[in-house]
Amino acid sequence: MARDKVLEELLSDDLAQVRGVTEKAMFGGWAWLLNGNLLCGARHDGMLARLGKGNDTWALATPGIVPMIAQGRQMHGWVRAAPEVLEDDTLRRKLLKAALDFTRSLPKK
Repeated sequence: MARDKVLEELLSDDLAQVRGVTEKAMFGGWAWLLNGNLLCGARHDGMLARLGKGNDTWALATPGIVPMIAQGRQMHGWVRAAPEVLEDDTLRRKLLKAALDFTRSLPKK
């Protein structure tokens, strides 16, 4: 599966100053973890963001952002943003901030 190197670079730059963030290959793309918990990911088909159950309503109301579906099941609290949505720096950073806020609430691994 093809990776989106441009999106990976944008996300890496956005997260460069965040303590506790690590990166690794996952899900046919690239993933970022915060204190060992999955935070977000980049693939050829867009960005995955972990917002937490009940925290994704605002994102799902945004054109180009849909629920994450894995093996035919909706992954509640996760969203997938289309690549063209992520060209909007403000929206991409808003998704990242929401993902960081939620993931910081999880116990460190």
